[in-house]
Amino acid sequence: MTAPLVLEAARTALVLVDLMDRIVALPLEPRKGTEVLATCEELAAAFRSRGATVVLVRVERPGVAEQPPGSGLVAGLLKDGDVEIVKRTIGGFQGTGLDDRLRERGVTTLVLGGIATNLGVESTARAAGDLGYDLVFVEDAMTAFTAAEHDASVRLDFPRLGSVARAADVSLTSG
Repeated sequence: MTAPLVLEAARTALVLVDLMDRIVALPLEPRKGTEVLATCEELAAAFRSRGATVVLVRVERPGVAEQPPGSGLVAGLLKDGDVEIVKRTIGGFQGTGLDDRLRERGVTTLVLGGIATNLGVESTARAAGDLGYDLVFVEDAMTAFTAAEHDASVRLDFPRLGSVARAADVSLTSG
């Protein structure tokens, strides 16, 4: 993991993936979904207070008449000014308009968290990297179905794609 990171608020977005009741409630490792949610809520509040973009990505199953219960974002997570993205694939970019919405805000750096580390978060990150964004992965703001899956992403994949940090080590400059 890296030393403290200071990012420019005007060019940075926090992207949180699949923080939905039905996903937060799953048996997850190395931390519970509720722990990840609390860390993500703190990050989002800090980003909003500095005027940075907060993006909340949630999944909808394609081709079904009705989404399963708990498919909306956790109550109270979405605030005025946030960007809500609905995806129908594992990652948050394919067919969602997310890239356009970030570019029109001048965003060049993404700070990522959510569930699951090796699925929605990693897929979103890989697409973002292909699009030229700088990436920061907040290790304690994500979790997976097993600790081994989480650790493989955090230790093997993420350092090749960007920087890995803890929530306490990420801060923003106003600008």
